[in-house]
Amino acid sequence: MKNFMIGQYGGFDQAKYARDFKEGFYGIEACLFDSEEDIQNLQRESQAKGFAIGVHFPLRAGQSELRDALFMDANDQTRAEAFERIEKELAFMAFIRPTYVLFHYPKPVILDDRVDWRVWRFYDSRDYVWEHTYTEAEFQYRSEQLFTWMAEKGKEFRFTPVLEFDALNRYVYETEFLEYLLQKYSTIKLCLDTGRLFLQEKIDPFFDARHVIQTYAKYAWSIHLKSMKVTAGGVEFVHFPVLPECKPEEGWAPIEDYLTIIRKENPNVKIMFEHRSDQVTDEQLERCYRWVKQLLTEPQESTSSNNSI
Repeated sequence: MKNFMIGQYGGFDQAKYARDFKEGFYGIEACLFDSEEDIQNLQRESQAKGFAIGVHFPLRAGQSELRDALFMDANDQTRAEAFERIEKELAFMAFIRPTYVLFHYPKPVILDDRVDWRVWRFYDSRDYVWEHTYTEAEFQYRSEQLFTWMAEKGKEFRFTPVLEFDALNRYVYETEFLEYLLQKYSTIKLCLDTGRLFLQEKIDPFFDARHVIQTYAKYAWSIHLKSMKVTAGGVEFVHFPVLPECKPEEGWAPIEDYLTIIRKENPNVKIMFEHRSDQVTDEQLERCYRWVKQLLTEPQESTSSNNSI
């Protein structure tokens, strides 16, 4: 469990920390803290217990109208303001020495015009654009701008830049351009979110989550691990802890398949449990941790209904 992490969102929750964080865990991912006192509490605990801190941008709440920085926006001023905002936040949080800082990518999200995205959660309509308004050439140009800038800031502020996939379109999964960037700018890593990948596959007939995991797991710094249930009745149990009894044939995410691919491609990746542990009992939470550890350390014979990898 040396690569396991928990998230702390909104502040340093002592009760969640006491229940969810186990001896030997790698660290805590912090996001949208409401007070500097909570940030200081996290730093003190990190120093006392020797665990790492990661930041899911932004660390502080209330610093901007939008949560995410629109660093690939078509508007020059919006883009410049996004980079300025990130740099200010990096300078502020330098004292906690985050191991990594994570950003959603691409932002704004580029949505495939062929897909019904109504169930996808966006904070604001500015968080996305439609593919027909944002060309592949623009995507590639602004992605490389972003990678160049992030690599420089990672070196300057001594952190690993991590880009978490938001909704993806064909510019990512039908071309090799992003792999080219990840190889050229090797200090920049990815985060794969099992919930997002699963949900997109359920609503997007052109998207194959296993293929995306197979392609990009080798470049991942972390996995945001969580499950959900998607059936004809809708989306349920969002941010649910992964458990072996939650079967894919009943509508749950095929977590065993995902982790089997990840174990083969990148066995040392960090696992950040981005779930709501309050939805399960203490015994179920422990079983979640044990199951994930087992899947990542031992070859498993898949028991899910779809064994394709």
